[in-house]
Amino acid sequence: MADLYIVHGWTYTVEPWKKTIDLLREKGISVKMLHVPGLTEKSNKVFTIYDYMKWADKNIPNGAVALGHSNGGRILLNLCAARPEKLKYLILLDSAGVYEPSVRKKVVEKVAKIGKPLKKIAVVDKAFHRLTGSTDYSRAPENMKQTLANMLESDKELDFSKVRTRTFILWGKKDTTTPPRQATEMYEKMPNAELKFYANWTHAPYISAPEELARALGGLIEKIKKEEKK
Repeated sequence: MADLYIVHGWTYTVEPWKKTIDLLREKGISVKMLHVPGLTEKSNKVFTIYDYMKWADKNIPNGAVALGHSNGGRILLNLCAARPEKLKYLILLDSAGVYEPSVRKKVVEKVAKIGKPLKKIAVVDKAFHRLTGSTDYSRAPENMKQTLANMLESDKELDFSKVRTRTFILWGKKDTTTPPRQATEMYEKMPNAELKFYANWTHAPYISAPEELARALGGLIEKIKKEEKK
């Protein structure tokens, strides 16, 4: 079993994670990056949150430590709400999952359903980029546009109080995609969570601050290992 399993966010390459993962491995921490179907693993399917929960349940061993970034956090939150005993520890990194009704999200959901005819509109592409934190979204296949709409809709039903897994919430104060207020909302509703903000992190600290992220994660893994020995 790896020391840490990572479920990435809405991206079509995990290459930007390389520096952080290399730094963790230099510390002797074994890391397994999972490739999310439809994103870094090719698929023509339209996914629901339940599809992703089943996928994560199958690919992460029981009792593991898992990190979810952005949409990856949403997947793991839903899995832990349904199966609190699945993970030993959950790490949320600038996670999605908080439902905030807004004009922007409604517009993006509608556009995701309409699809191709509106792809060329620059404003729409920018909205997708802000929402997903990914500059790759403009080239997303149609099935993943509908998948994103499904993910946003699933946030309405996510009950954070059911996530009883020991959880560490790490969040960037400069995150404009999933803003810090969402971290606070998660923390206040989750019964077994700790929250720490980082002043210089953006939505993707593995890009903006890989060394600091590696230090933070390395410290958490060491803390977890010490607790396991007690």
